Amino acid sequence: MKPIPEGMSPRIEEVRRLKQKGLSMTQIIDRLSGEAPATPNVTPNTPRSATPPKPAASVPQTHTPPLHLTLDNIEYPAYMINQNFELVWINEHAQQRFFGGHPDLPQTSDARNLFRLLPVGRNEWGSLLHFHVGLAKSRLSPDSFGNLCRGLDPVTYARLQAAYIETVAEPARPVVQSTVILPGNAATKEVEQFHTAYATFFREGIFIALIPEAEYANEMLDLLARRDEIIRGLLRKRLPVLTQLAVLVSDLQGSVKICSELPPAEYFELINEIWRVLAPIFRKHHGTCGKHVGDGLVYYFFPQPDSDYLANSLACAQDIRQEIQRLSKAWQLRKQWFNELFLNTGITEGQEWLGTYQSPTSVEFVVLGDTINQAARISDFARHGSIWVTKSLISRLPPEERNRVVYGVRRRAPEGREVFVSSSFSQMSSLLEQEGARMEKLHDIATLSVTEIVEIRPPSPPTPLPGEGW
Repeated sequence: MKPIPEGMSPRIEEVRRLKQKGLSMTQIIDRLSGEAPATPNVTPNTPRSATPPKPAASVPQTHTPPLHLTLDNIEYPAYMINQNFELVWINEHAQQRFFGGHPDLPQTSDARNLFRLLPVGRNEWGSLLHFHVGLAKSRLSPDSFGNLCRGLDPVTYARLQAAYIETVAEPARPVVQSTVILPGNAATKEVEQFHTAYATFFREGIFIALIPEAEYANEMLDLLARRDEIIRGLLRKRLPVLTQLAVLVSDLQGSVKICSELPPAEYFELINEIWRVLAPIFRKHHGTCGKHVGDGLVYYFFPQPDSDYLANSLACAQDIRQEIQRLSKAWQLRKQWFNELFLNTGITEGQEWLGTYQSPTSVEFVVLGDTINQAARISDFARHGSIWVTKSLISRLPPEERNRVVYGVRRRAPEGREVFVSSSFSQMSSLLEQEGARMEKLHDIATLSVTEIVEIRPPSPPTPLPGEGW
């Protein structure tokens, strides 16, 4: 059992007394903040920008920090959440402190929701609740935050919604630092104690560490400054998760012919230019790079707090097609040739295991299962820059998103002319028969129902309310 630092015990006793009077943790922190001088470099997370207190007396150093702090030797709770506030990594100290020592997290992404797993429904965890809600409020709309809390018991749900309204949103900054109070834990012999909560932000998620006050704060800030080291370490430690996703596979049509016509330097220049101009499009639509195979692209789209991941994958494919058309014209002018550049795209959706493959120098996201294979086969079938998707993906789109999509199948009439049948699907085997094609590698998706995406219309402008305009 760790001793209570000198000067801390009276403060803890005062916290207990105020709790017995029925005050919430937010009210307690506000009350105590008037009794202590403001703490420099601490970002508030409680209503009215209250600054949590520091112990009045100096606190002796009770721990000899390691010479070089790393993710592996953090001796206090640390974890990483993604943009949906789902746990993707957690150390053993956080497992002991928050989850009773259970070594395994739930398998599905929804069940790893931080607000479902942390004991935030209890009053003694109020300051930790407000810290996390402050992180969420600057990133999630009220509706999106409400969606994260669905399925919780009514009391916990109401507490989270009230915290969202009361808590000050954290401004955008590389590192957020705040003071929270963690209650005692008889199982781990932890005493109730003030902690400094650190959060640092990456495109892949948010890393959080909770360090007892007066411990090695300087070493923690030094670790957080080494952003590349942290994210590489976190990605290597990321736990596999069963998640919903869409998979997009695009392949350059006629790459062998183009390669044979260009000098090697110019061919690699072309491929690198394709990757370079498409990278901002994938970021715009929240795509995660899977793997570049030669001149092909694999990207994953995961559920997002403020957008639909299936609609993101379709919008991304349409923007890719438009950008490749522009690039194709530029290379036709440059080379004075008649070749056209086409990226043929296949997209499908499913629930698969997401994990990482690691080498000494890189980390690569990998999806296991049939979803990626189906997307790759559909991409093999597509021609002339077309976008083909599965019926299951279209069916799972929200109605307002599905109404914006123009899709269908081109069929041959008895007299031989081609007719586009809107809002229809076809089994892959029927499409191959119609084209008179025999593609052995497509036989494993012969019964898959697919359709071609022709256009995605922009969202309709909102209807003005009476009296707001003509």
